[in-house]
Amino acid sequence: MPRKSTNVDMTAMCDVAFLLLTFFMLATQFKPDEPVTVVTPNSISEIPLPDKDIMLITVDPDGRIFFTIDNKKVRKELIEKLDEKKGLNLSEQEKINFTIGASIGVPFNQMKSYLAADGDEQNKIDKVTAGVPTDTTVYSDRNELALWIKEARYSNPKLRITIKADGKASYPDIAKVINTLKGWKIFKFNLITGLKAVPEGS
Repeated sequence: MPRKSTNVDMTAMCDVAFLLLTFFMLATQFKPDEPVTVVTPNSISEIPLPDKDIMLITVDPDGRIFFTIDNKKVRKELIEKLDEKKGLNLSEQEKINFTIGASIGVPFNQMKSYLAADGDEQNKIDKVTAGVPTDTTVYSDRNELALWIKEARYSNPKLRITIKADGKASYPDIAKVINTLKGWKIFKFNLITGLKAVPEGS
């Protein structure tokens, strides 16, 4: 029997590879950069976070609080409610900027100028902002985090609440967030941590 060539035509494989690459490039939704870097403490919990309907409250090492939710449709409803309730006088473009943006860490009186700024200016503001104001009671006008949480839950009752706090953040700063949740009778929430190995012998 004459020996035949074992060459394989790779044209079809290259076509498939480029089709897959094109699909992932077009179908991927890029998440905006978070305004602060948070290094979470480690724990042995292996409970995964939900994939959608997440309310994320971030506490940075200085105790500043940032707020976001992942659903763009709910974000749009939320900013429209807050615009009407707080008289923010936001333009349509500013509402769109909130909808597609990352976490918010400014008080309501700075919201309009923050959303009107471009990405670089927002990054500069994020470095010096005091964060979302909190207070000891949810009914205080100074507790703006309470209003964010309340209106977000009205917009989407299925939201899962998560707190992502830096390992160097002080307990009183995290307690403000927890007390605000307790003020709305919210006793079930997730603390985001890094994963470490289970101690030997346990």
